[in-house]
Amino acid sequence: MLRPTLRFASLCAGLMISASALALSLNDLSQQDATGGLKDALTQGAQLAVKQLGTPGGFSNNPDVKIELPGKLGKVASKMKAFGMGAQVDQLETSMNKAAETAVTQAQPILVEAVKKMSVEDAKGILSGGKDSATQYLSKTSREQIRVKFLPIVKQATDQVGLAKQYNSFAGQAATLGVLDAKNANIESYVTEQALNGLFEMIGKQEETIRQNPAAAATSLAKKVFGTL
Repeated sequence: MLRPTLRFASLCAGLMISASALALSLNDLSQQDATGGLKDALTQGAQLAVKQLGTPGGFSNNPDVKIELPGKLGKVASKMKAFGMGAQVDQLETSMNKAAETAVTQAQPILVEAVKKMSVEDAKGILSGGKDSATQYLSKTSREQIRVKFLPIVKQATDQVGLAKQYNSFAGQAATLGVLDAKNANIESYVTEQALNGLFEMIGKQEETIRQNPAAAATSLAKKVFGTL
């Protein structure tokens, strides 16, 4: 019979062997599996983000992405409300958020295409990168294309609101005086940028969820890949 110390050492060794047999690291995955699992998870995250934002209230009911008048204009809007012009301000902010909801549905095919074009090297960089590296990859590869899609949709929606012209006039002067960032001086550009920020904010949340809980991934391959991180 083994002495207690030997039995304990033998037990530990057995546990170590068992654990190493079960443990899986990125190095144990084939490049094909690693890339495929990541693509599955990214497609899932992009589709969920678009679905959440592209519904009525997708922006306006979500405090993380709700679009409000920027900086000094936000303060002016508060004063306008105090002087009985709240309905006009509310109409403008409602139109901005509805425009973003309409525009964001155009993002899905562009995001999915960006995922399809991901190379093995891209996948390696994402899987070994930071906690939002997948979101950053999508932003880098698709943001400009999505902006081009968003802009005319947002413009068409905001042009129908009377206060939008006043916004552009006032914001242009405010930007000239240095009290408002120049990129916010045009309502369609401002709303488009905020819609893009909201989209990638939500994709980032989806990435965070899957990284923290691989079981939340939709496919077994994605579960397997993110389970190694």
